[in-house]
Amino acid sequence: MHKWRWRDSGSAFVRRARVERGAPKRYTAPPSMKRFYVTTPIYYVTDAPHLGTAYTTIAADAFARYHQLRGKQTRFLTGTDEHGLKLEREATARGLSPKAFVDEMASRYVEAWPQLLCQPDDFIRTTEPRHESGVQELWKRCADAGDIYLGDFEGWYCVACEGYYTEKELLEGNVCAVHKRPVERMREASYFFRLSRYGDRLIDLYTRHPEMLQPETRRNEVMSFLREGLKDLSVSRTSFKWGIPVPGDPAHIMFVWFDALANYLTALGDGSLRADFWPPTLQLLGKDIIRFHCVYWPAFLMSAGFPDDQLPRTLFAHGFLTINGEKMGKSTRNTVEPRRLAEAFGPDEVRYYLLREIAFGQDGDFSHLALIQRIRAELGGTVGNLLHRTLGAFVQKYFDGKVPTRVPAAEDDLDSVLRSTAEAHVREAAASWDRFEPHRALEAAISLASAGNKYFDECAPWALAKDPTKHDRLGVVVHHVLELLRIVSVLLWPVLPSKMNELRHQLGLEPVTPVIDRDLWPFAWGGLAAGSAIRPGAPVFRNITKDDETRLLAEFAALAGAAPAATATKVPAKATKTSGDSLPPAGISYDEFAKTDLRLGVVRTAERIPKKDKLLRLTVDIGEASGPRTIIAGIALSFAPEDLVGRSVVVVANLAPRDFGKGLVSHGMLLACGPSESLALATVDKPQSPGTRVK
Repeated sequence: MHKWRWRDSGSAFVRRARVERGAPKRYTAPPSMKRFYVTTPIYYVTDAPHLGTAYTTIAADAFARYHQLRGKQTRFLTGTDEHGLKLEREATARGLSPKAFVDEMASRYVEAWPQLLCQPDDFIRTTEPRHESGVQELWKRCADAGDIYLGDFEGWYCVACEGYYTEKELLEGNVCAVHKRPVERMREASYFFRLSRYGDRLIDLYTRHPEMLQPETRRNEVMSFLREGLKDLSVSRTSFKWGIPVPGDPAHIMFVWFDALANYLTALGDGSLRADFWPPTLQLLGKDIIRFHCVYWPAFLMSAGFPDDQLPRTLFAHGFLTINGEKMGKSTRNTVEPRRLAEAFGPDEVRYYLLREIAFGQDGDFSHLALIQRIRAELGGTVGNLLHRTLGAFVQKYFDGKVPTRVPAAEDDLDSVLRSTAEAHVREAAASWDRFEPHRALEAAISLASAGNKYFDECAPWALAKDPTKHDRLGVVVHHVLELLRIVSVLLWPVLPSKMNELRHQLGLEPVTPVIDRDLWPFAWGGLAAGSAIRPGAPVFRNITKDDETRLLAEFAALAGAAPAATATKVPAKATKTSGDSLPPAGISYDEFAKTDLRLGVVRTAERIPKKDKLLRLTVDIGEASGPRTIIAGIALSFAPEDLVGRSVVVVANLAPRDFGKGLVSHGMLLACGPSESLALATVDKPQSPGTRVK
């Protein structure tokens, strides 16, 4: 594991790309990459870090940790964007010089990330000399290519975005669509970048290599923008002074995005780091800055002489975090402070919730109650429960506190099924990380822990312990559970590094320690040595009681100036929310209730819906001559499709069809209760024919 450090200085980028100018070289993906370079966007320092910036940083850290486990040499870069008119105005409003202001604000970011267990290898500030000299060299290369010229510019400028917009991109009243504030009309002398020269080349690049811009929805958005035709881009300002001077013309300050985007290159200098890690493997960004990263940034690099195979390999635009349905960000003053969350719930738990709850690439809504429910049901109730029900009650009591020996003669079919299940989930988790789907990787890990609990219950070790002749069988069961926990500890480590090392300590294992060129992903069963001593301790995950829940929700509601979220939930199977639902008022008449037609159904087929993290498509037989109905149910967090086939369920049969869009129409609703990640389906306790009325 690389230690986190903040570099304050370094050499500038001065080495020119050793390529011929002219026709672009065809991109050829390199052989098996042994290095992984991940970046976050550098954060604008007009306010302290919030949960939106923490989300991107946590994701980058988790991707870096996963690739470290796979034996790669990794580099993780983050930092702060410290120039521009917006920042100059903010400093003036606070009675500070721009330099004093950015120094104060940047320190908050430096301090924030270790509190969330993020370990960047480098933290770059755009006010550092290494960055300034590197950006000026990049400018010179673009100018030498004939792509920068002097002219005059007039347009609508959003100070918050530090960018110009056309009238059709603005809301009514010339309001910025991102920040919901009026833009300013600006006119000034400006240097321009010949962006129009690179539209066709970018279209060709993304057409041949769609993997370079993900997810697909964002790629389509960029391609649509490119096909409209690119206009040359204003890349300097004379209306303010807080920025990097244009080489040879200090009256002009570089456009803040030309300055900021170059950090990914300038942070590597011009020596061995650049030789080892350029180009970036994965660049994470919010969807609101996709044009800057996916159009301007590669065009600047192309102009500077970088061939296609030296451009960023994957630009991934994730969605927005919202709270109460509104974008979370500094400019909207609608934020959740990550430090407070980490102090209240634990940094591992906050990391887990953010990457588990939200399908990476899509928007997600933050909920304190949902965070509590994830901790309680999945971390404590699934992973922690499996550990503590095994160690104290069985390993200490029946095996002298040591991992029992697995006697092959005492194995049965349940053991082979468990091993096969583990193999499948381990491979799925790895594939999910490689597809940039951390939510799926975590789902696979928790599903494996759930399979361990199911195996434990089916094997009934408490019954085996009562029969001395079944001691070998008891040893097999306990050994399998402990081995499964070893595997789960590795699968979850990229997101929960501290907690998984605590769990491993209790298993008698050393902390996860990545080694370059050694793949530690737990593909093989059998890594836990028989006879090694366990070290039982306190529960790895705290038990958040109902009283704790009420107190925590009230505290965070007070910080936000809002009423506490409801703590009682009764969620139907079609719902995906895990917070804010309260019990309906009593008082409906029997005649009103009798209007609801409840029927017993049998699930005939079940399948996941691509890009719908919480939904399953079911066909349910309720005894109709027309055949089974299609029902779209929000139960994917609680049930695997294969576990539902053949199950009896209760269906609201006379509910109006619900259109989920893109051809997904649900003709009925299942009844269930509990949070969306731990639902219990309503059913009957005796066999009945499909279509039987429930009354």
